[in-house]
Amino acid sequence: MLAYDADLELFKDNFKRFMSEHIAPHYEQWEKEGLMPRSVWTLLGENGFLCVDVPEEYGGYGVPTEYSLMLVEESARAGYGALSTAISCHSEIAAPYILHIANEEQKQYWLPKMVSGEVVGAIGMTEPGAGSDLQGMRSSAILNGDHYLLNGSKTFISNGQHADLVVLAAKTDPQARAKGVSLLLVDTHLEGFKKGTNLDKIGLHSQDTSELFFDNVKVPANQLLGNAGQGFAYLMQELPRERTAIAATALGAIRGAIDVTTQYVQERQAFGQKIGSFQNSRFVLAQAKIDELATAAFYNQNLALYKESKLDVETAAALKSFSTDMQMKIIDSLLQLFGGYGYMTEYPISRFFVDARIQRIYGGTNEIMKEIVARGMLGR
Repeated sequence: MLAYDADLELFKDNFKRFMSEHIAPHYEQWEKEGLMPRSVWTLLGENGFLCVDVPEEYGGYGVPTEYSLMLVEESARAGYGALSTAISCHSEIAAPYILHIANEEQKQYWLPKMVSGEVVGAIGMTEPGAGSDLQGMRSSAILNGDHYLLNGSKTFISNGQHADLVVLAAKTDPQARAKGVSLLLVDTHLEGFKKGTNLDKIGLHSQDTSELFFDNVKVPANQLLGNAGQGFAYLMQELPRERTAIAATALGAIRGAIDVTTQYVQERQAFGQKIGSFQNSRFVLAQAKIDELATAAFYNQNLALYKESKLDVETAAALKSFSTDMQMKIIDSLLQLFGGYGYMTEYPISRFFVDARIQRIYGGTNEIMKEIVARGMLGR
């Protein structure tokens, strides 16, 4: 094993130990309560599991991207889909926008706080009437002297309840379409910024998801991210990382579901023999493994392209669609092997199942992913 691989495995072992000590004893209760406590972010930061690929000058380790994505994958594999999504939104989505687009003053202010867990990050794109149609957003931020006056709302915002910072897309020129969208770094503690109730979802129960409301919020002009009117271009630039992270969650969940099912069929008996001895069980698990290997190969290819700055929007969209479709297909087939017990919440496979469903929706629906791929082949 190369030293580099050994370091990654050691980091992975440390994270798995962290989850067994700090997440496993409480996760079931958090799921029932519908929210992980804010203290989880402090623990993640204190133990060095946030924004780990951020350069050292901003508080991170400056390690390769796969170290960061490993945390997303392994938390999903452990059956903690809500934790995986939370870390992904913070470290894989919000932080890269700041690292790649922000000016030096903004980086120095926000990134160390995100690494430590003092600040929880979120991304604010989706609106009630627009969904995946980012050009149809209505939230506006009009420049007024030394600040932007922000009005509007967002919905389905992951990390919305705990967020201290939202990388927010808004119209700074309401008359323009894509060219009128800008990104702002919005402190959620500003006057006029309101968080709605924690949304009640069919899965990812302990991952906070909220509506956000803006009523004449005065966002300092120096919190414009990048250049005005370039927001849509920045979104297209950063979405490949987001969709790769979604694939990491999918791959981790696939592997976790295979783990628990393999164990179950070797313990559960029916008709006087272990379920795992039936040909159907063996073939279902074999197909799951084959599909997992295909998903992993596609994911690793995309990760390599991303590290070389060669991952395009179409390929990332293809990975997001393929991996999340596979996640749903594989977990559905594995749940069947549990029979009626697969429908009981006390069995981990049931949570793998309900947590999988959102994966085909957020980050751009899989129908939108196919349209992106088709445009690359056929044009608009």
